[in-house]
Amino acid sequence: MANVVVVGAQWGDEGKGKIVDWLSERADVIARFQGGHNAGHTLVIDGKVYKLNALPSGVVRGGKLSVIGNGVVLDPWHLVSEIAKIREQGVQISPETLMIAENTPLIMPYHGELDRAREASAADSKAKIGTTGRGIGPAYEDKVGRRVIRVADLADPATLELRVDRALMHHNPLRAGLGLDPIDRDATVALLNEIAPQILQYAAPVWKVMNEMRRAGKRILFEGAQGSLLDIDFGTYPYVTSSNVIAGQAATGVGMGPNAIDFVLGIVKAYTTRVGEGPFPTELHDSDGERLGTRGHEFGTVTGRKRRCGWFDAALVRQTCAISGINGIALTKLDVLDGFETLKICVGYDLDGKRLDYLPTAADQQARCKPIYEEIEGWSESTEGARSWADLPGAAIKYVRRIEELIQCPVALLSTSPERDDTILVTDPFAD
Repeated sequence: MANVVVVGAQWGDEGKGKIVDWLSERADVIARFQGGHNAGHTLVIDGKVYKLNALPSGVVRGGKLSVIGNGVVLDPWHLVSEIAKIREQGVQISPETLMIAENTPLIMPYHGELDRAREASAADSKAKIGTTGRGIGPAYEDKVGRRVIRVADLADPATLELRVDRALMHHNPLRAGLGLDPIDRDATVALLNEIAPQILQYAAPVWKVMNEMRRAGKRILFEGAQGSLLDIDFGTYPYVTSSNVIAGQAATGVGMGPNAIDFVLGIVKAYTTRVGEGPFPTELHDSDGERLGTRGHEFGTVTGRKRRCGWFDAALVRQTCAISGINGIALTKLDVLDGFETLKICVGYDLDGKRLDYLPTAADQQARCKPIYEEIEGWSESTEGARSWADLPGAAIKYVRRIEELIQCPVALLSTSPERDDTILVTDPFAD
């Protein structure tokens, strides 16, 4: 049986939630392998809307095992709250359906406070990263600094106190420099002891369970968060997230070897959006940009911030397809382009008079890159709800085929509305 990794191949918000849900019906295990509750996945099932941040998308499907892997940073208080909200919608969640890796790092309240204080102290918009302020970055910093508190620590009060003391040795001097009050050590320990039973019931050696599942022939769906252009190494640094987002992280983030990955599916919008700060070569500041944002309902699931909109950037998607080893893409929101007389696709950049077919690494060069466009005929007919190639206008098919040529990767699925069944299957990612 094939195991599938789903990653965003732009700046996030590509529609991963719907595609993961569509695939999860046929998977046995759905695993989150990186990120935190700064992710926002919206699922629409039979007209019912589910909004998930920390929980894997598989929780809304009965009979599936959902896994939060060690590559994730977890806010335990948010998780308990999210579980309660999803249960109110009739979803059953138990230790039989949800598992958290014992070595998963925890996001503490002081991580969020530090995150927000840093953004507030930034002198201007260029100094701001555009984080969600939920403590994701500071938690990852503590992980690599070897002072983070992990799920397993909650089971041993003595170890837990040592972990808190080590963390406060770093954070209290840092907070003093930002004008924040010192952290109350005893209150922090008490807070963790109180939440511990609610989290420990889901704790397990995920690496062991996942490898056993694979040997038993179970289908595993690895669910990524954010988008490849926000990857800590390969994104538009420093305007990136704090984890590796690309497909290679899927194995590390749950404790499996790279041979566990059989198919990488990249999720790509038929145009481009971005939330927050950072370079965006094809960004539109005109009526076309407003039209894309309005028709696509482009507001962040987590932050509610208006997304910046622009034409499809084939040069960037070709780049992310190569870095993640993407086998096929799921092209979403094709219907948003209905009615445009002419569409544009970015095929490269002009950097100080030199043509490039990739986005350079240096931030100052990224800011100076001007898009080189290829124009393509639009269509007036509706593609919304199309479930076969025969339902699509000829011009829409040409647009899709041209994207395949430019990004050097085939379309495996095509999405034409938020409804999960409005999907055209070209290649089955789960096929051996």
